[in-house]
Amino acid sequence: MKILKLISLLVIILTSSMTFAQVKFEAKVSKGKLGINERLRIDFVMNKDGDNFNPPDFANFNVVGGPNTSVSNSWLNGKHSYAKTYSYFLAPKKQGKFTIRQASIEIDGEIYKSQAVTVQVTNAVKRPNDPHNVEGIASENIHLVAEVSKPNPYLNEAITVVYKLYVSSTTGVSNWREIDNPRYNDFWSQKIETKGLKIQNGKYKGEDYRFVVLRKTVLYPQKTGKLEIEPLTLDITVEVPTNRRDIFGGRHMAQINRTVSAGSRTINVKPLPEEGKPDDFTGAVGDFKFNVITSKSELNASESLQARVEVTGKGNLNLFQLPKLTLPSSLEVYEPEHNEKIRTNLGGMQGSISDNYTIVPQYKGKYPIPSVSFSYFDLATETYKRVSSGEIIIDVIEGPINTSSGDNNIVSTDGTKKGVTLNNDQFAFIKTDAKLKPIVSNNFFKSKAFWSSLLLPLLAIPLAMVYRKKKEKRDADVFGNKIRKADRLAKRYLSEAKKSLGHKEAFYIALEKALHNYLKAKLQIETSDFSKEKIESVLLERQVNEPSVKEFISILEHCELARYTPITNVEMKQDYEKAASTISIIDKEIR
Repeated sequence: MKILKLISLLVIILTSSMTFAQVKFEAKVSKGKLGINERLRIDFVMNKDGDNFNPPDFANFNVVGGPNTSVSNSWLNGKHSYAKTYSYFLAPKKQGKFTIRQASIEIDGEIYKSQAVTVQVTNAVKRPNDPHNVEGIASENIHLVAEVSKPNPYLNEAITVVYKLYVSSTTGVSNWREIDNPRYNDFWSQKIETKGLKIQNGKYKGEDYRFVVLRKTVLYPQKTGKLEIEPLTLDITVEVPTNRRDIFGGRHMAQINRTVSAGSRTINVKPLPEEGKPDDFTGAVGDFKFNVITSKSELNASESLQARVEVTGKGNLNLFQLPKLTLPSSLEVYEPEHNEKIRTNLGGMQGSISDNYTIVPQYKGKYPIPSVSFSYFDLATETYKRVSSGEIIIDVIEGPINTSSGDNNIVSTDGTKKGVTLNNDQFAFIKTDAKLKPIVSNNFFKSKAFWSSLLLPLLAIPLAMVYRKKKEKRDADVFGNKIRKADRLAKRYLSEAKKSLGHKEAFYIALEKALHNYLKAKLQIETSDFSKEKIESVLLERQVNEPSVKEFISILEHCELARYTPITNVEMKQDYEKAASTISIIDKEIR
């Protein structure tokens, strides 16, 4: 009996240990070596159901599908087999040798871990022309292309980049998402809004394809030399016909995910010629007309007139400076108000920019506004051109005569001075016969005026002390004064954006311009020449805290994107307040 009990106990121990040993949890990959344009499938397989599955982080890969779960139960010759699988589809981010770390799962209260798996990612591979290879069919029948209008433009000449997705007639696309958006470093860029996706027929490498235009962008290069346009990369769900058919003879369609890229493009930007370049050239490139227009030519002293310096035409309208008016010192001139009426299409910027001067003459006379000239580079003839406005005479009909120079002269049309003929009656307004009357004598010291003048200063003393104490406290509050000054500064720069609240495109254009104008005034730099990375580095050099810099850059980026996405008035107001707060914070931190 003792022997039987011992044998039974031994069998139980062996059975339980064998059961424990039979639990398996392992990782399996579809291939150990793949091209960067291929997909990797990894399966985490267990032979007993478990809980709390924890996958690895898949560093160096994008998860384009999964987790997909499948369960298999089968009986063979009286033996039961079970398998549960978690499947992922991965797209490599770059080339190299990478390790996919362990996954874990809990089975019967025990934690099991899969083995780590190493895969090698190589250059893009050309797949075999296998009619039953779904991935090969998708690769051969779908292409993303970036079409550049001109690969060798001049500095500040407009070029366009049009992104087209070509799909063969035997393949379908159900949806896509952008993985990498191109950043146009060293370019001024404007995205052209595309309304709806229109399917068109075209040729790709001589073969018939269907295509849609996904994106259009206008670029103005801001540097010379070889500039790179980063690629647009999409993750696309592709529908590919298989060799399987349904009961009616129709082909089954297989859905797979593909990553397609337009590839980077290199633009060789030519410098503008030095030969014949005018001294006052400020970078205008295109085809322009130039005018100086005044609202009136005759007026009285202390009345105002408007003088508008205007450039109209086609070219880089908001990337150069307008010439300044030079006016006689006897004319009071206010800072000009800058206005832009620009529309951007595939041909580039078109419209007008202007500086509006308010002029107030103080004295009678005729004042010349000298001729103003404007120079630009004409792309059609590849030469510099100059346009002049001609002299304008302002005739001030009525008003006082300017005698400040001591010689009683006024400005004539030719800029010389003429003597003023004095009238014999010039002092006729002085009366020589005084008609004086005696003042009725009252006792001033008993009047209300006397007691008021005596008591009011005494009452004012405590008020003055309270005011002075509050002023000293306010002046001593250095931090508070900085906040108030920064808040006033932010509101001044953002006034134009505030006026445009409710009008999405105008608001975000004004907001972006306000941010650049703030940096231009604060750092004495031309920020239109800078990329966002350069602006970030300059602010960090000036000891602005990194979170403030990141917030400033994020607002700039949001201004570019928000013009082409649905935005509510509430979101616009939030963006305005965020911009005001960020300018205020940076102004306190900048050194």
